[in-house]
Amino acid sequence: MLDVLQRAFHDAVLGGDDKALAGLTAAPRGDIAARIAVYRNTVQGSLVGVLAAAFPVTQRIVGPAFFADLAQRFVVAAPPHAPQLSAYGADFPAFVAHEHDNHGLAYLADVARVEWARAESYFAADAPALDPAALSAIAPPALDGTVLMLHPATRLVCSAYAVYRIWQVNQPSIKDVPAVDLAWPQSVLLSRSDGRVALRLLSAGDAAFITAIQSGVALGAAAAQAYDTEPAFDLEAGLRDHLIGATFRA
Repeated sequence: MLDVLQRAFHDAVLGGDDKALAGLTAAPRGDIAARIAVYRNTVQGSLVGVLAAAFPVTQRIVGPAFFADLAQRFVVAAPPHAPQLSAYGADFPAFVAHEHDNHGLAYLADVARVEWARAESYFAADAPALDPAALSAIAPPALDGTVLMLHPATRLVCSAYAVYRIWQVNQPSIKDVPAVDLAWPQSVLLSRSDGRVALRLLSAGDAAFITAIQSGVALGAAAAQAYDTEPAFDLEAGLRDHLIGATFRA
């Protein structure tokens, strides 16, 4: 009986029907629906706050009121399934995409993807970054067959829109947001060094390179895919930036 009561309370608080719970409980004073509403508002308001903290740029773009409504509907549709609030929001970008008809912003879901990737990078497992000396120690004939591994905190988000620029101009320090050419495909690399997450704009070739590395392709084949995408891709400069930015793990 207790598990039935707990499930009914869970469903009522997260937006379900109060009737099932009303049939299982009684309020000695006042209306039970009003009492449930207090819990519902507190729980859902807290979860909306969690989402607002994880997606500040998304919130800034649509405004606090619209975001709160969007987030509240997400909470009802996809309540938490794990006790860690830091893990709540993984499905929010997909929900934003599903809600396109309500906000009309084709790029918004990809901006949310960047923000969630940033949260994932911050909370990812720790691991030593690849030491440039270790890569330099590999004999040149063996480099092509070398398989690099992305650091657990590395994330790549590729978009048909200018998501890096949109994220960049919607930081708290920017008061007047300039016009952005939205139809500029951009790929964003997120990596963590010394506890700080950094975002970098990658060229098309570099994004193809990291995508190949992520799929387990060896260095030579990954470079070939990068050159196919961007003939002018500079592998040496790209590797240098990735080693500095802790893109790879040891």
